[in-house]
Amino acid sequence: MAADLSRRIVAEALGTAMLVATVVGSGIMADRLTDDVAVSLLGNTLPTGAILVVLITILGPISGAHFNPAVTLVFALRREIAANAALAYLLAQVAGGIAGTFLAHAMFEQPIVQISETVRTGSGQWLAEAVATFGLVFTILAGLRFRSDAIPWLVGLYITAAYWFTASTSFANPAVAIARAFSNTFAGIRPVDLPGFILAEFLGALLAMALASWLLTEPKPVR
Repeated sequence: MAADLSRRIVAEALGTAMLVATVVGSGIMADRLTDDVAVSLLGNTLPTGAILVVLITILGPISGAHFNPAVTLVFALRREIAANAALAYLLAQVAGGIAGTFLAHAMFEQPIVQISETVRTGSGQWLAEAVATFGLVFTILAGLRFRSDAIPWLVGLYITAAYWFTASTSFANPAVAIARAFSNTFAGIRPVDLPGFILAEFLGALLAMALASWLLTEPKPVR
C-alpha cells in the first residue's frame, strides 16, 4: 500500500505541475504574441483544456487525476479516499503546482520566483470561482455516474468553456490559484487575493457534492 500511495502522490504532483506549467506557459506565450487580450485569453484557454484531457487520460488510472484540493476534499468526504491519502494528495498538488510555475518561468527565461501583482478580487470574482468549481465538481461526479470513460473530455471541455463564461476565467482549483500567485504574468493572482478565491472554490465544490448526492442517486424501484 505504501508503494501504491507513493505512485499516486507522484502522479498527483506531476499532473498538477504539468497543468500549471501549461496555464502559466501558454499565458506567457500568448501575451508575447499579441496585444489583444481576447486573443491572449484564447491562447491560454485552448492549451489548458487540451492538457486536461491528456493528463486525466494518462494519470487517471494511477491516482484518479484529481490535481485539485477541492476535488480531493469531495472524494474524502464521500469516503472514496482515505484521510491520510487525501492530505498527501493536497500537499503534492500544491507543491507540484508551484513547481509547474517555476518550470514555465524557466522555459521562457524569466525570473524563477515571482510574486504576482495582478488584482483579482471582489464579489463578482468570488461568485465566479464558486460557480466555476461547482460546475467542475458536478461535471466530475455526473461523469462518474453516467459516462466515466468520457471524464477526460468532459473536464477539458468544461474548463475550456468556463474560462469564458466566468468573470474570474475559472481557476476552480486552490492548488492552481496558489501556484499562480508565484507568477507575475498574464495568469497571475495577487497573494492577498488568494483567501477569497480558495474559500469560494471549496464552497462551490461542497455545494456540488450536496446537489450530486441527491440528484444523481439511483432511483429506487417503484413497487
